[in-house]
Amino acid sequence: MKLVKNIEKDLVKNNVSDKEAEEAFKKILKWIGEDPDREGLVETPKRLVKAFKEYFGGYDVDAKSLLSKTFGDVEGYDDMVIQKNISLQSHCEHHMAPIIGVVHVAYIPKNKVVGLSKLARLVEVYAKRLQTQERLTKQIATTLMEALDAKGVAVSVDAAHQCMTMRGIKKEQATTVTNYYLGQFKEDLSFQNRYLRFISK
Repeated sequence: MKLVKNIEKDLVKNNVSDKEAEEAFKKILKWIGEDPDREGLVETPKRLVKAFKEYFGGYDVDAKSLLSKTFGDVEGYDDMVIQKNISLQSHCEHHMAPIIGVVHVAYIPKNKVVGLSKLARLVEVYAKRLQTQERLTKQIATTLMEALDAKGVAVSVDAAHQCMTMRGIKKEQATTVTNYYLGQFKEDLSFQNRYLRFISK
C-alpha cells in the first residue's frame, strides 16, 4: 500500500500529473514555433518534467528537518563557524531564468553545532525553489538561527541573474550581492567585519 502511494505521489503533484505537465511543455514548444513531434523533440517534454523535478525539488523538503540532528559537545567553542563558496544554482521567480553564484554562511553557536554538509544542504533546499535573491538570503539565515538557537548568523549571496545577463538589459558581468545578519552579527560590528574579511579572502 505504501509503495502504491509513493508511485501516485510521483505521478501526481499538486493535482497535476506528469503527463499533464508534458502536454503543457508540448504547447510551449508549439508556441515558440517548434514541432514537438520531430525526432529531436519527441522526448523533450518528458526530459523537461524530469529536469524540473530536479530544479525545483526544494518544495518537497522541510528545511528545518535538515538541521534537526545537532551536536552539543562544543567544549565551550563560541566563535564563528564559516562555510564559504557554497555553489548556488537557482531560478528567479520572475522569468524562471537561472541564478548562478556562491553563498557564504556563518553562525556563532550557543550550545550546539550542525554537521558541515547540512549548511550546504540548507542552501540547496531553498535554492531549488523559485526565488528572489533577497528572500533566499533571509530564508537561509532565519532557518539556521531558529534551528540552532545560535548566538548569531550571517549569510551572503553573490550571484549573476540570467534574467539580466541573457535578456533585458544584457549586462553580462553584473552580479548582485545580498547580506543578512542576525544576533551578534547584527548587533556587534566587530563580528560582522571579521566575517566579511574572512569571506573576501
